Amino acid sequence: MGHVEDRWYKTVRQAGGGTQRVKSARFGKGLRYRVRYIDPAGRERSESFPDRAKRDAEAFLVSVESDKLRASYVDPAAGRITFRVYAEDWLRTRVLDESSRESTERRVRKHLYPFFGDRQLAAIKPGHVREWDTSMVGRLASSTRSVVFTHLRSILGAAVDDERIAKNPCSARSVKQPRPSERHPVPWTLEQVEAIRAGLPVRYRPVVDLDAGCGMRQGEILGVAVDDLDFDGGWVRVTHQIKRVRSRLVFGLPKSDRARRIPLPESVADVLRAHLRDYPAALVTLPWEDPFSDDRRSYRLVLNTSRGTPLNRSWFDSQLWHPALEAAGIVRSQATGVHALRHFYASALLDAGESVKALANYLGHTDPGFTLRVYTHLMPASEDRTRRAIDALFRRGGEHPDGPATAQGPQIGPWEA
Repeated sequence: MGHVEDRWYKTVRQAGGGTQRVKSARFGKGLRYRVRYIDPAGRERSESFPDRAKRDAEAFLVSVESDKLRASYVDPAAGRITFRVYAEDWLRTRVLDESSRESTERRVRKHLYPFFGDRQLAAIKPGHVREWDTSMVGRLASSTRSVVFTHLRSILGAAVDDERIAKNPCSARSVKQPRPSERHPVPWTLEQVEAIRAGLPVRYRPVVDLDAGCGMRQGEILGVAVDDLDFDGGWVRVTHQIKRVRSRLVFGLPKSDRARRIPLPESVADVLRAHLRDYPAALVTLPWEDPFSDDRRSYRLVLNTSRGTPLNRSWFDSQLWHPALEAAGIVRSQATGVHALRHFYASALLDAGESVKALANYLGHTDPGFTLRVYTHLMPASEDRTRRAIDALFRRGGEHPDGPATAQGPQIGPWEA
């Protein structure tokens, strides 16, 4: 059992056998109270408190002994490491692909270090997390704030696992993760898509066909290989993409590391056949995932430059895509990147009655619920279906609960016709 020591006084024995408390040589110097205890590993530990803080010292001792009994003891000294030092170790040991590592490092260092970097882990409280989040309002989009908050929660969660702090302040009930604003993309019309396509050089127009006709991501389009195209079966396989990591191009797995296959419409297949006839595929070798890796992969890329090199996304966007937008009369913005063609693809499939689950699979979404949340506003309006469904139910027997339904008798919904 530990105890609280008063270092400003000592007890001395009197000649007659009694004791008396007298001032020690440390009287008035430094912290007065020292809590001494044995940790679960059998090591002696201590924690000091100032004058007039004896109750705090006693409360600390009670807390330590209780934590030892509950097997939840955390060494107070372990949490004295700064957030910056611990986060750098977290970044180093985090299992991520290189492109994700690069973006994670950038967000942590840019948005978390200025506020938390020099704070000790044990000193970070829920109030600090709320204060940081408030300071980010107006400076970061809600979606970015949510992602950075996830990084903060993961770092402090790892600190709990490493027994450097007892609780994760991000998990406190008073702390709420920022909610990304709901996205309701407005798809382009067919005329707009055709205008953008016409504004691109002929060599690069299949980018539009593969995006608007197959819903592929830009990196997947730039990395599509001849062997990925199954013209006979009508499929395009997505097994890899081209990514830009540390300012260098690499091949890597698709987003979420999920390979998939997408129906290849005959109209898109015709475009690709003609393209490969006029612009032959080029064999391209790049590092796999990490630009400094010795693991290198080779693919015969459908889309390549006149020199037989892979397309750089940054070059394509600035030199080709933006001028094509301008020629089509579309204002350049964050919402009018190449990815906007995926919204066109999604709207076309939903309008044709395709299921959300199938659409999510074709788009490469891991959660169909995400697909539904993003594109629910594009689905056919449900109000009329609701009215017809209830009418069909009440009129199935020919009478409404409050009287005759109509002179026409029972009716059925359109899905039963």
